[in-house]
Amino acid sequence: MASSGGIAGDQLRKFIERVERLEEEKRGIADDIKEVYSEAKAMGFDPKVMRQVVRLRKMDGNARRELEMLVDTYLHAIETAGQREES
Repeated sequence: MASSGGIAGDQLRKFIERVERLEEEKRGIADDIKEVYSEAKAMGFDPKVMRQVVRLRKMDGNARRELEMLVDTYLHAIETAGQREES
């Protein structure tokens, strides 16, 4: 293993090459995901809503309920403020 300034060059190169391979795999997976959304859109599904559902499903149940409660609270506050302005 060649060392330059305390850095093991061969070991560093291997790490860099692993990261590069993983980045390439990530691009491939991102392309596959885009294709799935395109197929779903062609079948009449809304990819924007699907992305939201995927994001929500990743969340812990408590975190999701808290988010939904906050969204409802904000919407209620906006609607209430709008009704006061109309009066």
